[in-house]
Amino acid sequence: MSKFWIIALDVYKKNIKSVSFLIMILAPFLLMGVMYAAISLSGGFSEADTIGIISDNPAVAEQLSQTEIENFVFKAVDSKEEAEEQLKNEDIEGFLVLDTANDEIKGTLYTESSLGATTDLMIQQILNSIQSSVNAGKLNLTPEQAASLQQPATFSKTKVTFDEDGQMSTGIDNTGIQTGISFAVTIILWIIIITYASIIAQEIASEKGTRIMEVILSSTKAQTHFYGKLTGVILVAFTQIIIYVLAAVLGYNQFKNIDIVKDFLSGISLDSLLGSFIWFTIILVILGIFVYSVLAALCGSLVSKPEDTPKAVQPIIYLAMIGYFIGLTLGTADPQNIIIRITSYIPFISSFIMPIRLATETVSTAGVLISIGILLAFGIILTLFSAKLYKSNVLVYSEGGVIKSLKQSISILQNERKKA
Repeated sequence: MSKFWIIALDVYKKNIKSVSFLIMILAPFLLMGVMYAAISLSGGFSEADTIGIISDNPAVAEQLSQTEIENFVFKAVDSKEEAEEQLKNEDIEGFLVLDTANDEIKGTLYTESSLGATTDLMIQQILNSIQSSVNAGKLNLTPEQAASLQQPATFSKTKVTFDEDGQMSTGIDNTGIQTGISFAVTIILWIIIITYASIIAQEIASEKGTRIMEVILSSTKAQTHFYGKLTGVILVAFTQIIIYVLAAVLGYNQFKNIDIVKDFLSGISLDSLLGSFIWFTIILVILGIFVYSVLAALCGSLVSKPEDTPKAVQPIIYLAMIGYFIGLTLGTADPQNIIIRITSYIPFISSFIMPIRLATETVSTAGVLISIGILLAFGIILTLFSAKLYKSNVLVYSEGGVIKSLKQSISILQNERKKA
């Protein structure tokens, strides 16, 4: 076995067997389990809130008190003073003062603490319905006519394509589910970067802090050591991804026959969804993980002590944040934005942006291939440069910070080239 694979597998096995890796693997499953339990048990342990209703129109108050609502119930109260007393004694969770003067519905909710956004929204909808009924009565409209005024408009999207003859044909619009997948991919990529950037930098910097590099370099080349460390941690990252993919496949096979899952998948064309969009997205994510890993390794090689690693990886986190927030904010709100178009071709950022452009179908296949080509070429150049720089700075112990170490390493590299 080559020295490269000995180093890579040593790093891989060490990280796979660590407690931190086990926690990283189990954390999402534990989170989903807690959320599922909370949702499942919430209905059995939570009681509907009681809201007192005070109105200058007793008929309205009585009508609301008979309304059945899942999250809360109304209770008619004679006066505001009585409602305050019941609220103080915790007999009710709040009270709503309803003013119907001049045929204008005004409601004010008094509570000691928030009843939740859902409750606020439902109360607003109820008051809107009462206001609509009052307005319909003023206009002498029948209940059917009033209901027709409240009927919402119907809106749908249809995907169209044109053949060679210019004839238009319609198909299933998958942009919604594709956008959801691209958002999930963006979040996953962000988590992987912030998780493994420190791990990679720490691995590269670990031997420098112990001054053991002289012994290591006597038996192997600096580039081999660099590539081995980098490959080992990347394999750990992909192991985690594979575990989650297998869990997703098993989960799909387990729940695919449930009615709600069938209804969700009925309007989705899996053949189209699993086509070029998903494969291009996977390629972009892999290349994104690769270039950020190389950058993290480069930053790790510039520190003199392992405890300086967090400072070295901060620029990487900030760089990833740019792509992350641009993608999530402008990605769906304005996918044709010039910022989205430009950043989808910039290395480091394109891995976040281009999957969203793919999801919204605002980029051609040629554009995706160009972005992938730029990212791949940049990754190769960055890897070769980092390996050469590592060879120059591996025995450099500078206390001046990352920037000073970088300048010193580049100077050493230039001197070595002149001698060669």
